Amino acid sequence: MNIREEIEKRENSILHPLAAFSATARPRAVEEEPDPIRTCFMLDRDRIIHSKSFRRLKHKTQVFIAPPGDHYRTRLTHTLEVNQIAKTIGAGLNLNLDLIEAVAMGHDVGHTPFAHAGEQILNELVTGHFRHNENSIRVLTRVEQHKGKSGLNLSPEVLDGVLHHSGYGDENLAYTLEGQVIRLSDKIAYVQHDIDDSIRAGLLTLEQIPQEYLKVLGETHSKRIATLVTDTIYHTRQAMQKDGPIRVEPGPQVEQALRGLREFMFETIYRGSVCQAERRRAMFVIEHLFNYYKKFPARMSPLYQQIADEEGLETAVVDYISGMSDAYCISLFEDIYVPQSLVPYTPQSPGGDLDDKKPGL
Repeated sequence: MNIREEIEKRENSILHPLAAFSATARPRAVEEEPDPIRTCFMLDRDRIIHSKSFRRLKHKTQVFIAPPGDHYRTRLTHTLEVNQIAKTIGAGLNLNLDLIEAVAMGHDVGHTPFAHAGEQILNELVTGHFRHNENSIRVLTRVEQHKGKSGLNLSPEVLDGVLHHSGYGDENLAYTLEGQVIRLSDKIAYVQHDIDDSIRAGLLTLEQIPQEYLKVLGETHSKRIATLVTDTIYHTRQAMQKDGPIRVEPGPQVEQALRGLREFMFETIYRGSVCQAERRRAMFVIEHLFNYYKKFPARMSPLYQQIADEEGLETAVVDYISGMSDAYCISLFEDIYVPQSLVPYTPQSPGGDLDDKKPGL
C-alpha cells in the first residue's frame, strides 16, 4: 500500500459518510496514473496553485481598483480568506478538506481585471454571455497548460464546485457538500472583508450599517465571521442527521442577516458613486482593448492566436483580456492609445545643448 492509499483509507475511516471521498472520485476527462503520494484532490489543488492564472490573482481587483495602501484585499487575498473560512466549516462538518481547498484555490481564476467591471463589459461585448465562474472553468480546462496539453485535467468534483460557487438559491448547487461550503464561504468572505475595506477607505462607517444585522452577526469583523461560521456548522450538522437533501447554510435568522448585509453593501458600496466611477473608466479600457485585439489578433500571445485559429477570434480575445492583471491591462492600454514621443533621446553635454557646440558657432 502506497502513501496515497493510506490517506484514502484514512478518509474512509474518518470523514462523514456524506463527504466526497478521493478514492471514489469521478474519473478525469483524460485518464492518468494516480499519484503515489497525493490523492486526486490534493493533486488538483497543487496544479491550481502552481498555475499562472492563480499567480495573477495577486494583481487583480477585489472591489476597489488600485487603492493606495498595502492593506486592501486583492483577488488573491480574497481567495485565501475563502479557503480559511471554508476549511473551518469543512472541519466542523467532517468533510474532505483537500477538495475544499482545491475548489477555493480555483474558484476565481477566471475573474477579469477590474473585478465585476471587467465581467460586466465583457458580458456586453461578447456574443452570448460572459460569467466569471464559467470562465474559471474555461481557464482550468483550456487556457492553462499542463504537460504540453490544454487544461489541468482536474477532477469533476473540483470543476463542479468552481462552476457553482456563485449565486443564491437552491438551483445550480454543487453536487458535493464541499462545493456548497465554498459557495457560502465566498459570500461570507467578500461581504465581511468588503465592509472592512470600505471603512478603511472612508466610504463607510460602522454606524451606517443597519443595526438589525449587526445585532445578529456582531459588531466586529471577526465576530461576524465567527457567528456565520459557527451557526453554519451547527445548523448543517443537524440537517446531516436527517433524511433528505442537504444544504450547507446557517440558520434562518443568521442567513437573513447575511443576505440583508449583502444587499446593503450592493446599495451603498458596489453600486455607489466611487465604485461606479471606477467601473466606467475600467470598462472604457477593456472595451478599447477588446476592439483593438479583434482588429490586430497577431499582437496577442501565441497561445491566443492558436485559440483564435481553432475556436474563433472573439473567444481568443476574451481569453486574452480576461486573464490580464489590472496593471498589465492598463499598461497595454497606455502603450496602444496614450500619445508618446517617438523622437530619439540624445543626451546633452555638460555645457548645454549639443547644438550650442556646433563648429563655427
